[in-house]
Amino acid sequence: MHSEKFTLQWAIATFGGFLISLLLIEIGEKSDLNVFQGAVGGLSIALPQAFVLRGRLKNPWLWVWTSLAGWIFLTTAGIGAVGWMVLSTQVLILRVVYGVILGTLAGLSMGLAHWFAIQQHNPLALQWVSISAVSWALGVGIGSTVGCLLYHLTQLFLGEVVGLAVTWFVVAVFTGVYGGKIFR
Repeated sequence: MHSEKFTLQWAIATFGGFLISLLLIEIGEKSDLNVFQGAVGGLSIALPQAFVLRGRLKNPWLWVWTSLAGWIFLTTAGIGAVGWMVLSTQVLILRVVYGVILGTLAGLSMGLAHWFAIQQHNPLALQWVSISAVSWALGVGIGSTVGCLLYHLTQLFLGEVVGLAVTWFVVAVFTGVYGGKIFR
């Protein structure tokens, strides 16, 4: 029961943070998003997550700072603000492949950043890096595919935004399920 409660809280915090971020930053292609937008988006997610982690980590603010560092790294390293970035290709198979690759890179980067916040809390902390990488690979792969299909069907950019929402939903649920085992 404890794990299911964490999963639900985590998923609501993560997905809710994404919805809030939509009020603060604009969705775009890689070249449209800068470090500031990645940082604001990352903080929009990390703050509600830290609220969920407040009873599970000695210093949940460290989660916020490492999240910020992770998103700044992703944008300055040229990978991009993956959670708010629409892939420029409309070729479906390339969307899947690029989505999985970018998702894996984003997940590894964020997982390593978060590892610094949780390493002293739990000996399983290194597993978070893998959990993050897999969840982001699945999330971006699935979300960018959904976005591409919806865009082709409707010719509306809103389809791409729905695809990003699917990405964040997948990431939120997957990390919530496995995070419940790590953040006891």
